[in-house]
Amino acid sequence: MANAVSGVSPFGRYGLGLWRFTTESVDDATRLIAAAVDVGVNLLDNAAVYGRNWGGKGFGAAEELLGAVLERTPSLRAKVCVATKGGIIPGIPYDQSAASLRRECEDSLRRLRLERIDLYQIHRPDLFAHPRDVAETLMAVRREGKIDRVGVSNFTTAQHEALAAHLDVPIETTQPEYSAAALGPLRDGTFDLCMRNGVTPLAWSPLAGGRLVTGEHVRPELIAEIDAIATARGATREQVAYAFVLSHPSNPVVLLGTQKPERIAAAVSASVQSLDRAELYRIIAASEGRPLP
Repeated sequence: MANAVSGVSPFGRYGLGLWRFTTESVDDATRLIAAAVDVGVNLLDNAAVYGRNWGGKGFGAAEELLGAVLERTPSLRAKVCVATKGGIIPGIPYDQSAASLRRECEDSLRRLRLERIDLYQIHRPDLFAHPRDVAETLMAVRREGKIDRVGVSNFTTAQHEALAAHLDVPIETTQPEYSAAALGPLRDGTFDLCMRNGVTPLAWSPLAGGRLVTGEHVRPELIAEIDAIATARGATREQVAYAFVLSHPSNPVVLLGTQKPERIAAAVSASVQSLDRAELYRIIAASEGRPLP
């Protein structure tokens, strides 16, 4: 399914981020994925390195858990876009040489128990890998049917364009941190590149690691502005924070980090899914701590 320069993202408006997907119960994990699918969330964003935090068993554990879920419930496989990321090697920390990147992709396939990864993303750029070589490896594993779409994560616009110049297919997604408390993509050209080239941004940490809900380590004026909008809209602070992300015309996908089905449903079913110009600019001014020029 090709991406489009305008319109709703083919990846939906919400995806499920699996950084905290560390339960030891396959039953619980299956219920979470099924609940997400039931409310229309079909993008599952994983990574080889997920499982080293949040009580996980270690590198690759989140992929192994998702693989167990999809093997146990094959009907889910046709309903989800399985995305994962490679290129981080703990202790190095980045290695996207041909042999390493190929091995990572194949290891992810094995852990996920899949023949093909729907969206394969470079997790963070290897500053000592030539983008031509990275592209050649990606194209090779794609020709072999091991991956379908290609994406990047935590890339600068220059790094994105350097890789894109050597690929035979478009980069379909980019993953920046973006929230009302982290406005980088608005200012660093990421969203401009997305709108120019039809790339879908997958916004990670849309609640600023939960700080936009707790109010900790965030400008008090930002929380006050979000609360004012929430009160006026009859919404929660969390829902306003998601609506802020969704309001950009590059059509970002909100990557939900929660592992609670009820919070996934609350996000997707919220009556507030976008904000108006005045609300957006008030949030930006409060986030940056200065009036807009």
